Amino acid sequence: MAISLSVNLNKVALLRNSRGAQNPSPRIAGIACLDSGAYGLTLHWRHDNRHTRVDDVRALRELCKERGAEFNLEGDDREELIALAEELEVTQFTLVPVKPGEITSDHGWDLPRQHDVVAPIVKRLAAKGIRTAIFVDANPEMMPAVAATGVDRIEIYTEPYASAWGTPQLTVELERLKKTAQAAVAHGMKVNCGHDLNLRNTPLLAREVPEIVEASIGHALLADALYIGLPETVRRYVRACNGEAVDAPVTQ
Repeated sequence: MAISLSVNLNKVALLRNSRGAQNPSPRIAGIACLDSGAYGLTLHWRHDNRHTRVDDVRALRELCKERGAEFNLEGDDREELIALAEELEVTQFTLVPVKPGEITSDHGWDLPRQHDVVAPIVKRLAAKGIRTAIFVDANPEMMPAVAATGVDRIEIYTEPYASAWGTPQLTVELERLKKTAQAAVAHGMKVNCGHDLNLRNTPLLAREVPEIVEASIGHALLADALYIGLPETVRRYVRACNGEAVDAPVTQ
């Protein structure tokens, strides 16, 4: 089974914010992604509005409803974000731990220690019919505690796998991903993944970890789009999520 591609458009918003006005538009970029085969769109709305803003969340949620596509909203446990997810009835809410000053997400939830943070949010969103996922490190031993929160899916943090590309450590990280995905499924959850995935490392993941049903990819995809254009880039990532080897632009 192929991995469904959800394109994270935060970096489009970041580029827009660097200049002001409305160009480039996350909504127009979202249209291009969906027209080119993306399964859905993702936004991570941070409290400092450094890229995505609340109006972007509303616009992309509406676009996905128009197109019959999935909309994945990511973020931490702050009330304004959870309330927005409820109001917009997003397809999926991915709960991601955030620490002050981080450039990007770099760790998953620590369960069962943080159970009382995660479980009430999962329950609250489930009552609205919203599918839930939580961001976790590749750790198969933690899956019973994750399942105890009532969450529908995990999203495995794949940066260690990506960083190990081309090194002997890759075998270790891939095996850890496999075991985590298998443990998640054994405990009744589905498996998403994301972080530092690109055209080189995604095909292997798609072939070797068939439990993965969805990948959220943003930074590398939009960086590649600077070289080969957004529609063509999305088409290549869709193929990569099918396990196909595809040409990647030379970036250094």
